[in-house]
Amino acid sequence: MPGMLSRILPREETFFKMFIELADNVNAGAKAMAELLENFSNVAVQVEVIKSLEHKGDNITHSVMKRLDQSFITPFDREDIHELCSQIDDVLDLIDAAASRLVTYRVESIRPGVLDLAKVLQQATEAVVAAVKGLEKHDHILDRCIEINRLENEGDRLSRALIAQLFDEEKDPVQIIKWKEIIEVLETAIDKCEDVANVIESVTLKSA
Repeated sequence: MPGMLSRILPREETFFKMFIELADNVNAGAKAMAELLENFSNVAVQVEVIKSLEHKGDNITHSVMKRLDQSFITPFDREDIHELCSQIDDVLDLIDAAASRLVTYRVESIRPGVLDLAKVLQQATEAVVAAVKGLEKHDHILDRCIEINRLENEGDRLSRALIAQLFDEEKDPVQIIKWKEIIEVLETAIDKCEDVANVIESVTLKSA
């Protein structure tokens, strides 16, 4: 009987551990993206590493949803758990999309400033990890969310500057199309980090 009850009423920390695992995996993907742009060699191999992290993220998300379906008691609203996991997973999907384009578009060298944008994304995912780790005990969560918002604004500013520079300096319209899309995908990944923060902030305020 105790074993059956533990399956029906899993301890809340099981969910929190899975949230942290998911956020850590996204952060690993952002670090791998920055490393790829900084050391642009063996590109296909590095992109495959990011792809494997994206698959791992999908598996973690599916595990959370399965746990959610089996659980009678959850740490907060089911809809919020689903939204939190989906938004975190979306960040890594976008990182994978940006990395894949480097191969698909046969990019030969990295434009100046794009690595800086990837580093802002890495910082944003680090702040997401910190916010998720504080979720269980409501530890400095709003401060983390404010930091993510600041980094999202920095990402917006930097992406606009990079696109303006692209149009000023690049004469090949094909290169303009390629790089504009890559920059915008990276910037959207940073935007998604803010979406994660919004869900976390909402959950925190509901349970205050």
